[in-house]
Amino acid sequence: MGKIYTKHGDQGKTGLLYGGRISKSDPYLAAYGTTDEAVSALGLARSLSDSTDIKSIIKSLQEDLFTIGAELSTSPKDYSKLQEHFTTVSEKMTLRLEEKIDELTGKFELPKSFIIPGNSPTSSALDMARTIVRRAEREAVKLYEANLLANSEVLRYLNRLSDLLFILARFNDRTKGFEQFKDPSSKRSKS
Repeated sequence: MGKIYTKHGDQGKTGLLYGGRISKSDPYLAAYGTTDEAVSALGLARSLSDSTDIKSIIKSLQEDLFTIGAELSTSPKDYSKLQEHFTTVSEKMTLRLEEKIDELTGKFELPKSFIIPGNSPTSSALDMARTIVRRAEREAVKLYEANLLANSEVLRYLNRLSDLLFILARFNDRTKGFEQFKDPSSKRSKS
């Protein structure tokens, strides 16, 4: 293996998937960099989980996020090249998330109170990944609104993904007995 450092980014520039150097403060980098953060947070959740089912779901989501990252690092003018060489985000991928949400929520009743993250290591990592995905969604919306994102299905996928991560965290805690809720009507103690 060659050296990990290339020095190409030392001047604050990086490349898009199909060419072109952009600033590391560019909206493209904010979007796909945030997606990369989500992949890592999901890796933490997967490593903490002792459920083969949850691990399998998370691994699949990490793979999907690589597809999302490719979309977010491709300009619309080069989108046909991406479609030619790689899988792109499809409605089928988003529907698969909805099916998984429905499957999991069919196994337990959703809480009717606020959830304070931190009940278990796995759900905490899933909740962290969920908030990162929400940020990735906001960054992707910026690209879409600026006509820099060719495929609007990316937005729908990210929106459903954050919903699935919320449900997956709750499912984990329910099955492990870690679940704790906060009654939204109770007043905080003032200490």
